[in-house]
Amino acid sequence: MTAATRTNAAAGTENAPATAVTGNAAQKLSYSLAPEAPIGLWSSSNVTLRTPVSKGTVSLDVTTRGFIADSLLIQRYDEKSHRWVDLDVQPVSNERPDERRFSFPVSAAASPGRPATVALRVQAIDRPGRLAVTVSVNDGHGHTYRAPTRNAVVDRPTTRVTGWPRGAGLVRGGAAKEFELTVENTTKRAYPALSAGYFAYGQSGSRAVAPKDLVLQQYVPGHGWQRVSLVPGGCDPGMGAQLIPIAKTPLAPGATAVYRMRLAVAGDAPAANVDAGVSVGTGDTSFYHRTLPFRIRAR
Repeated sequence: MTAATRTNAAAGTENAPATAVTGNAAQKLSYSLAPEAPIGLWSSSNVTLRTPVSKGTVSLDVTTRGFIADSLLIQRYDEKSHRWVDLDVQPVSNERPDERRFSFPVSAAASPGRPATVALRVQAIDRPGRLAVTVSVNDGHGHTYRAPTRNAVVDRPTTRVTGWPRGAGLVRGGAAKEFELTVENTTKRAYPALSAGYFAYGQSGSRAVAPKDLVLQQYVPGHGWQRVSLVPGGCDPGMGAQLIPIAKTPLAPGATAVYRMRLAVAGDAPAANVDAGVSVGTGDTSFYHRTLPFRIRAR
């Protein structure tokens, strides 16, 4: 998923963010960036001006390592509309997918004694890595000022699957296979709206594996094993399910959520190779994906 696909969903009306003036009186331009940018979460950033700018442009030259720059989203808070809006973005070079230039227009009657601050926020939606941002401003009067480069670590919770072997096979009408999905929040930020899902797709000749062919259950503490409904995937013969939430509150730093599952195959299911797996995310951003293929056997 690229940043462009998330533009409209992320730019809703919100309360004005709390912004702190950065830098010192000797700096005509200052820039701040949170040192950690966990995948799927907004991280704070801002630009502070201490020089008059008339129809100028602020540019953020971004270099990424470990993921492409096009998967990064940067927004500014617009005081007039009370909305977060995307910055303009353009590639620095077609041969450098790790570099992008974000920009926005600005006019401000700023001075050392009366600085002007623009609230920004940054979100990565791809893979872990590092992020470097160098900010400059063209003041509209023929001058360009630059701020020191800021860096951030892009990380995510540590997630793993145990109990599902390579080359797994399930017998029609046979015993269920139990496995676990563990999410440990190894970042320094709480992860809200944590969600996990299961998906599967299989075909045997003209017969696709249907939701009725698989029995997916999840163990819920205090309630025991609960059936998880698999839903057909629209025009795709595949299927998916949202697992029962384990972390009902934001997953705090250092906390762990364990999804304990078991899967069985109905007696009349077709013998087929099934592409299956799990995913974990927050909101509408997935930060983990693992395939768990298996073979449906007659015996």
